[in-house]
Amino acid sequence: MDFTFTEEQQAAVEAAKAVFAGVAPDGVPSPALTAGAVADDFDRALWSRLAAADLLSLLLDARHGGAGLDAVALCLVLRESAKVLARVPLLESTAAAVAVQTYGGEELKTDLLGRAGRGELVLTVAANGRTGHDGAELAVTARQEDGAWVLDGLQTAVPWARNADFVLVPALSTGTGRSVLALVPRDQQGATLAEQISTTGELLGELHLDSVRIPARDVIDADGAWEWLRNLLATGTCALALGLGERVLDMTSEYTGKREQFGFPVATFQAVAVQAADRYIDLRAMEATLWQAAWRISTGAGGALPASGDVAVAKVWASEGVRRVVQTAQHLHGGFGADTDYSLHRYHAWAKHLELSLGPAAAHEEALGDLLAAHPLG
Repeated sequence: MDFTFTEEQQAAVEAAKAVFAGVAPDGVPSPALTAGAVADDFDRALWSRLAAADLLSLLLDARHGGAGLDAVALCLVLRESAKVLARVPLLESTAAAVAVQTYGGEELKTDLLGRAGRGELVLTVAANGRTGHDGAELAVTARQEDGAWVLDGLQTAVPWARNADFVLVPALSTGTGRSVLALVPRDQQGATLAEQISTTGELLGELHLDSVRIPARDVIDADGAWEWLRNLLATGTCALALGLGERVLDMTSEYTGKREQFGFPVATFQAVAVQAADRYIDLRAMEATLWQAAWRISTGAGGALPASGDVAVAKVWASEGVRRVVQTAQHLHGGFGADTDYSLHRYHAWAKHLELSLGPAAAHEEALGDLLAAHPLG
């Protein structure tokens, strides 16, 4: 295991920093002041800049116009995107495209991947199931009929669902009992969207599927495809939590270094310094567990536990850590942290969305315990 980043990975970070340098976290109305969604679409201009910088095709093979990099590179870029609250489906579209590349048929790859890498097609993933707690593959059934697959069910809180061209939907095959992944066009007959809004103020979609027919070539039924995609999405979400937490701690450092009480910067007070130090430790733990999980996904390396064990550990730290970092930041900012003219409240809203997306740490600890019971160490 080597956590030294390659030259290609470091180049991706530099390209990401250049693209995100001009992004303002307050580019849309505040979710605290907006009754509905803060915008009808994601940041298309930023999406175009990401495509021009080849950051949308980062993980695609050269034959599809990509750089052939790995999950570590994606997480490095996502980390930078979260620092500016970038409003783009970078994680979802990239993860869906790589799932197609890894497990899909040749016809689907040829038709989809080049356009996705150029930003011409936008993909997203329905990963939350009916409630956000049960397995997403259990929320939709899929059956084979006359050379096609027919889907029935519901997926909640689908990110960017109203703006994506395709939604990659996990479903349970009634014939084999295995999970499949179906690529559902946004305007497919029988597929309808109900509007939902996240804590960030962004539009989500509740996707209803009523006898939706999908051609067999657009359905991935390979063993392990959904588990792999689910792990990649979770690890990418941990990278977003890390980047957001790092930016929030930087904001807190800047503020407490300038804010004075009794003639001294509050950063010099022991109680303030200790709280900031605790949050720094949280971030370093989030970082170490993130790279462990991303490395396992990227290399397929074996270990005492399956890769899902490393992902579970990363989710525990990210879910708990991002909440603690933002709560401490709000406390150390005092009333200024709730000022809607200051961007900290936006980071708080995004942190809550990430925490909810990751799920409670206790659930991941339970999953980790099940893995340890099934794979005794030593």
